[in-house]
Amino acid sequence: MHLVLVEPEIPPNTGNVARTCVMTGTKLHLVEPLGFSLSESHVRRSGLDYWKYLDLEVHPNYQALRHAYPQSRFYCFTTRGKVYYHQIKYKTDDFLIFGSETSGLAPEILARAEITLRIPMVEQIPRSLNLGNSAALVLYEALRQQGFPGMS
Repeated sequence: MHLVLVEPEIPPNTGNVARTCVMTGTKLHLVEPLGFSLSESHVRRSGLDYWKYLDLEVHPNYQALRHAYPQSRFYCFTTRGKVYYHQIKYKTDDFLIFGSETSGLAPEILARAEITLRIPMVEQIPRSLNLGNSAALVLYEALRQQGFPGMS
């Protein structure tokens, strides 16, 4: 699996996602600009000593990511998604795309998305789940569907 954070802003969220990726054998892609330096202590602290095990790729922009993986399926997550995340049949080389904590995915990314997915939430509160929680929840569903490959 591939998990993508587009322009993440909060170092501890990225650190938590990195740790989840390490523990699930998932490649993490970060799309610049980042709201922090990867050497910042907040990112490292959240990921503890897992960073040395992380399969990480950093891309200068979203188009560079798409260009690097032209045959892959990209699933974009947004509170306005058309399909619930659990209704998809995930494959091992799929990309799970999440936007920044404050603004989500850019309109131009969503406009070109083949499909947009959502996590069910109550509608009365105009906020969404934490980025790290959302990424973990979706990633584990995708891995569950595949029988948790490489995990015991």
